[in-house]
Amino acid sequence: MKTPNAIAQIETFEIFGHPWKLGSPEWLMLGWGGVVVGLVILYMSFRSSKNQSKFVDHSMIEQLAGRKRSWNTRAHALVVSMVIVLISIAIARPQSDPREIDVETRGRDVVFLVDVSRSMLAQDVSPNRLDKSKLWINDLVDVLGNDRVGLVGFAGSSAVISPLTSDRLFFKLALEELSPQSVLVGGTNIGDAIRKTMDIVFVDEADASLNNFRDIVLISDGEDQESLPVEAARLAGSQGVRVIAVGIGSDKGAMVPINPDSNSDQSPPVQSRLESGTLKAIAAASPGGVYLEVGTGNIDLAQVYADLISSAEQRTISTTSTIQYTERFMVFIAVAITLILFDLTMIPPTTRKALS
Repeated sequence: MKTPNAIAQIETFEIFGHPWKLGSPEWLMLGWGGVVVGLVILYMSFRSSKNQSKFVDHSMIEQLAGRKRSWNTRAHALVVSMVIVLISIAIARPQSDPREIDVETRGRDVVFLVDVSRSMLAQDVSPNRLDKSKLWINDLVDVLGNDRVGLVGFAGSSAVISPLTSDRLFFKLALEELSPQSVLVGGTNIGDAIRKTMDIVFVDEADASLNNFRDIVLISDGEDQESLPVEAARLAGSQGVRVIAVGIGSDKGAMVPINPDSNSDQSPPVQSRLESGTLKAIAAASPGGVYLEVGTGNIDLAQVYADLISSAEQRTISTTSTIQYTERFMVFIAVAITLILFDLTMIPPTTRKALS
């Protein structure tokens, strides 16, 4: 019996100089079952004849059952074995006629623009606004298609945490490190963050042929320090970038935790509330933009992705060459069916009756 390593070695082979391949070579082991079944049929036939000979003369058995009964039994055993072997070969997916083809990877470019200002540490959403946003994004990454993803954190200044990438593990590691310490300046400048995303993350994607294939998913409580975010979103929209804004936080407001590095006597408690009007205007400024108000609730970003991003127009991200084979399993299935029909029509019923 062949070991798994031996099976793997015959994954590719040649027949009369033509290359063949097995898509699932491990299923060849099933063929040994055909040999076993054939031997069992022969053994049962032998036992049946031996038992009959105890009571009836051998010549009388041949006269009643036919002289060719033993040959019919052998033929039946051979057919059953061959059918099982052929089915095992078919399940192993034999393939031939290899040819080189180009495979396109299609998708969109999605940048998550996440507010990391101290207001995002407010706990009106558990555990806080920022950590909740990271959980949403992390869950979404698990169901992404072929889209490239990037990550930008912003407060008073902005930082590219992850450039556009298809490496999901790298992106998740970058997302895990996202915090208010990811940027150098406090505050909230949404407009500057959008402009930096366009200038740095999408800098190599600025030609018009790539319009309508890019999205910015902005997650913020909407507070802004006059950084002209609507104008920035309008400029991004003119370059084919759609803004999907997600508003998080209570519209009634929540207290922002005091920075432990600051003097509490000089830093009175600050209340932060969701500024939905700003986020609505930002989303409306880009063609196809959408505003999603979550507030203190929850959102399934994976469903948002399915509804708004994966279903949208896609472009070719990369093209790779691969070898494709033609499936040939139907040939072996057809031969197996032919043998089954032969067994049903050509072998006398007396043989099957003797075996039953």
